[in-house]
Amino acid sequence: MKRAVLIAGPTACGKSRAAMAVAEQFGGVIVNADSMQVYRELRILSARPGEDDELRVPHRLYGCVPTARAYSTGQWLEDVSAVLNDIWRDGRLPVVAGGTGLYFQALLHGLADVPEIPNEVRQPLREQLAQEGAETLHGRLADCDPVLAQRLEPGDGQRIVRGLEVFEATGRPLSAWQGGTGQGAPLSERDVVAFALWPPRETLYARCDARFDMMMEAGALDEVRRLMALDLDPALPAMKALGVRQLMSHLRGEVDLADAISDAKTWTRRYAKRQMTWLRRNMITWNGVSEKDSECCMAKIFAILRENELTGFS
Repeated sequence: MKRAVLIAGPTACGKSRAAMAVAEQFGGVIVNADSMQVYRELRILSARPGEDDELRVPHRLYGCVPTARAYSTGQWLEDVSAVLNDIWRDGRLPVVAGGTGLYFQALLHGLADVPEIPNEVRQPLREQLAQEGAETLHGRLADCDPVLAQRLEPGDGQRIVRGLEVFEATGRPLSAWQGGTGQGAPLSERDVVAFALWPPRETLYARCDARFDMMMEAGALDEVRRLMALDLDPALPAMKALGVRQLMSHLRGEVDLADAISDAKTWTRRYAKRQMTWLRRNMITWNGVSEKDSECCMAKIFAILRENELTGFS
């Protein structure tokens, strides 16, 4: 039987810790479902699992993509399908953990077969993105596809342009295409035990702030300095990682370090809030875990896993 455990939640909610505990208990393999943790050069600012964690439990699809590449949900779905088959072939349990809701939607429902977008539609939108900025285009997206616009960050230029080009080429919102049954889903809801972690807001915000301080101590500024040296297109997804823009501004001499850190923390808390909203709206059938204390959170997760007869993997 092809079973899997899914653990979703906002940034800094404790997903990695939960995934480690489940994988160690059940002989599992942790599979990444976070769109930033795929990027090789973003170990610190994406809060990627450390080398010690990777020695304790096998991890897949972490740090596997160069930041110079725009990695898509479709590519992740193709990659994760192959990874899941490898894990099942070895008789192990996949523990898919991350904060990218679109990845989990694709995992369970596949991706809609959107028609090919002609270049005469795509290219002008790319030029408008460069000239007008992502936030302006996000406002346009809200008019034609409010459902998708609500899911996306105003600075996520790549996905905003994708939404606009699909609407212009097909006359149908991308969210409507995605709302179909889709093809190519490697899992269904009956195959999984799915958890959505949403700790109390005050607890989550405090964790966001504390984790960014830990990132700075771990060398986040040097990581961004190395990223700047690559001279990448600022529209690339990796350049939208939390903290990158603010620390780059400091390194260019535009703001002092304290202000850059404060701004990065503010953006991180706002992002976590949007993730929480998205989870509550789109994962209402998942097992919600809202305990403030980490030990209580894990006790609830393991109780639900025992109820779902996952003991055969231990």
